[in-house]
Amino acid sequence: MKINPLVILAVSVSCGVASAEIHGYPDDPKLPGVPYVVHDPARPQPPVVKPGGPIFAKPPSDAIMLFDGTSLDAWEPGWVIKDGSMVATGKDVQSKQSFGAIQMHFEWRLPAGRKVDGQTGGNSGVFLMGLYEVQVLQSNDNPTYPDGQAGAMYGQLPPLVNAITPQGEWQSYDLAFEPPVYENGKVVKPAKLTLMQNGVFVQNGESYLGPTEHRKLASYPPTHPVTAPLRLQFHGDPMEYRNMWVRPLGSRP
Repeated sequence: MKINPLVILAVSVSCGVASAEIHGYPDDPKLPGVPYVVHDPARPQPPVVKPGGPIFAKPPSDAIMLFDGTSLDAWEPGWVIKDGSMVATGKDVQSKQSFGAIQMHFEWRLPAGRKVDGQTGGNSGVFLMGLYEVQVLQSNDNPTYPDGQAGAMYGQLPPLVNAITPQGEWQSYDLAFEPPVYENGKVVKPAKLTLMQNGVFVQNGESYLGPTEHRKLASYPPTHPVTAPLRLQFHGDPMEYRNMWVRPLGSRP
């Protein structure tokens, strides 16, 4: 079987540069409802929006603190604390507690000076229920395939806009996530994500096609957990996280 290599496509993009080389995979499976494939380098780049800045939100009274700058007790061992930040190190880590529908806030950054090139140099991700990735990537002046840039539902849907501030500055994500609903072994309501990046909505109640895949078309499994741990991705880069908290979202009384 022939293995399709990574393809570099030279295109003009609205990422603060006149042109750039976009790494991607034009021979990947086609996505439903759009004329693009998974990780398509020819997919239009989201327009750049200069945000007002990140939101530094203190946790509400009913929030579960996952990282306050001093303790990693909410996580399985693996990462380290440096200057009040949780630093990606060595492997993925997952939360000790499991969650379903949640509101979540966290802040992240890539230290200034580190070389980035598309998906390399400044890459991480937050996997909701350990399954559904919200992409974390230094996307300021760093074009890549759109469904892999910051704020993307990785491999499925690009963000509405690119609202990332320069490398070395803190970014904020505020999200609401709903897991899928199954009835009689079938999905009757897909998993949904709303995401605000630095105060700008980049996903607005969008549906996941299924748990995140790399270079494959996502689909839902026959069975699905009600709750599961969060997972933070180590992609070889020292991404930093801080002020991470969640609020489980229940039903109204």
